Amino acid sequence: MKKDYYQILGVSRNATVEEIKKAYRRLAFQYHPDRNPNDPEAEQKFKEIGEAYQVLSDPQKRAAYDKYGHEGLNNFGYTNFRSSYDIFEEFFSSFNDIFDDFFGFGSRGRSRQRPQRGADLRYDLTISFELAAKGGDVEIEIPKQEDCDACNGSGVEPGNSLEICPYCGGKGQVYQQHGFFRISSTCPQCGGSGSINKNPCKKCKGQGRILKNKKIKINIPPGVESGTRLRLRGEGEDGSFGGPPGDLYVVLNVEPHKIFKRKGQDLIVPVEISFVQAALGAKIEVPTLDGSVLVEIPKGTQPGEILRIKGQGLPSIDRNKRGDLLIEVIVKTPTNLSKKQIELLKEFEKLDKQKTKNKIKNFFKKAMGG
Repeated sequence: MKKDYYQILGVSRNATVEEIKKAYRRLAFQYHPDRNPNDPEAEQKFKEIGEAYQVLSDPQKRAAYDKYGHEGLNNFGYTNFRSSYDIFEEFFSSFNDIFDDFFGFGSRGRSRQRPQRGADLRYDLTISFELAAKGGDVEIEIPKQEDCDACNGSGVEPGNSLEICPYCGGKGQVYQQHGFFRISSTCPQCGGSGSINKNPCKKCKGQGRILKNKKIKINIPPGVESGTRLRLRGEGEDGSFGGPPGDLYVVLNVEPHKIFKRKGQDLIVPVEISFVQAALGAKIEVPTLDGSVLVEIPKGTQPGEILRIKGQGLPSIDRNKRGDLLIEVIVKTPTNLSKKQIELLKEFEKLDKQKTKNKIKNFFKKAMGG
């Protein structure tokens, strides 16, 4: 009696297609006759594996087998199984990296002139603090590789065409036979393209591309900061063989402001006031990004105290909200006092000392129960 195909591959009856492929790949290499010379048991196992994979990898065959077993395959006409060697070669021809995985050298490059995406580009842009805060458009000029307009990117002088590579016959690959395996490598003469350019374009010297400067307008969203990366889709280098262009990444560097400091979306502005204004309170003008505003300084404001004005900071990129303006109070000590000012300050000091003494007396009086 024939063995169960699921048991042969070591998978469950609910195995996915990928699980079946993975099991076959592992077992086929393990029991391949070239790896097990003069071993009839391994050769028989290799044939069983191929037959099991041929059935379970085909949806119709698998459905018939699941329902009726081996007899069901006969009833549905599945009696002529292909050679296990043919299945093996066909299966692994779809894995370009198979020889990398098992032998350390590759068969890459089998597909010639596939569309390739263009390279991404990076541009470092320094902008002013004001532009970062309010946003706006800025124009940059970048060098980038573009398809040659003389040959339309073909690299061939107009009026001529590429010729088939005589070394590989246009396949782009050359092959070497090692026992059962046929190893492919990139054609050394055409570099895998399968064709020879005997009449290169004079303008691009056969490269198919030329370096051009392109002007691009960039919209700077309000609220950006240093390190912000803007992505412009399709503004990278052109793709090859009809492939899409890459993207342009603009990395921003924001210049520092002369007055404002930034803390997230909040702005910090230092403001000097006199000690009289700090003591008695006052109304002063404070700069903002949109002009100046009148701010009331409370009585008894201390040096280093922070006053907050809601909504006068920077806008947020990812949400409709603005930060605050933080006023850092700096109390300025007067210098070059006049005689009158000195007298008044001394009088103030006396009154302040008397006030302090009275507070101390009252404290001890209360403490003693008086």
